[in-house]
Amino acid sequence: MPAILVALFVLATVYFIKNPGGAMAARLLNWEKLSTFITQHLMLVFVSSALAIAAAVPFGIIVSRPYLRVIGVIVENAVNIGQTVPSIAVLALFFTVLGLGFKPAVFALWLYSLLPILRNTYAGIKSVSPDIIEAARGMGMTPWRILTHIELPLAYPIIMAGIRTAVVINVGTATLATFINGGGLGSLIVTGINVQRIELVLAGSILSAIMAVFFDHVLGQVESHLVNS
Repeated sequence: MPAILVALFVLATVYFIKNPGGAMAARLLNWEKLSTFITQHLMLVFVSSALAIAAAVPFGIIVSRPYLRVIGVIVENAVNIGQTVPSIAVLALFFTVLGLGFKPAVFALWLYSLLPILRNTYAGIKSVSPDIIEAARGMGMTPWRILTHIELPLAYPIIMAGIRTAVVINVGTATLATFINGGGLGSLIVTGINVQRIELVLAGSILSAIMAVFFDHVLGQVESHLVNS
């Protein structure tokens, strides 16, 4: 499946380069421009997602501890409320604070992708049966060993589901980064709308969609490997 998706991505790229639909669209639908947009899009997704995982998973573990139960409930409710904020509003908010460019776009995407990862990490660990944890304590296991050998392995599927959701959301939301000069495939979509060239809109949309399906499939395989190992 990954090979098929990569091949489909390449074929779609070649098709749009060979059939730009006019001289105006051809200025953007060429190898140099498309490779730049694709690279920018991938960087936006990779950097923001990696930073979100590095921040949200440890924080989700911390607030799931019994002595922070009250804080954990507050954080969970705040995350649920924050998830209702439209992604374009998040980008617009941080544009006014941080200005234009790649870094503000990454920061806004990072903040937006924190939510599903943090929520699922917390929920995954809290879903572990207290009876299992009590049995581990009775066997003399330390809190650290209980966390690393019991709670996290049992919570992996839920945590990975949050990461998959965040990455797929990031692929789509990254198309909006063009509004704050963050680059990416959204530049094709917005330009296509402005100049009324459907080829540009389709190129940005289709390549983004294939990219999202690819990441979802790859992370799904990682999830299956972690669960079965």
